[in-house]
Amino acid sequence: MAKRYNEESPIGDVLKQFISQNKLEVGIDQINVREAWKNLMGNGVNNYTTEIQLKGSTLYVALSSAVLREELSFGKEKIIKMINEELRKDIVTNLVLR
Repeated sequence: MAKRYNEESPIGDVLKQFISQNKLEVGIDQINVREAWKNLMGNGVNNYTTEIQLKGSTLYVALSSAVLREELSFGKEKIIKMINEELRKDIVTNLVLR
């Protein structure tokens, strides 16, 4: 049965507590990283993106264009920084383009 609390709490605090108690941070981080990639890269890159996976702190992105993969490989550090700034926490430390 669920615990009942007598004091009132903001819904945001209750959701954060629920997420941490049920160990859902990893799944939510994966979804947030996918959304951040889509927002930051735009339609041009998203059209060639076939798969986005976050495993640990490494982001794996599968691209269907070898030319685009080579072009993005020059700016890996900038992409990592942009994603972490978008998420407001350091989730991604490494980027692998496939």
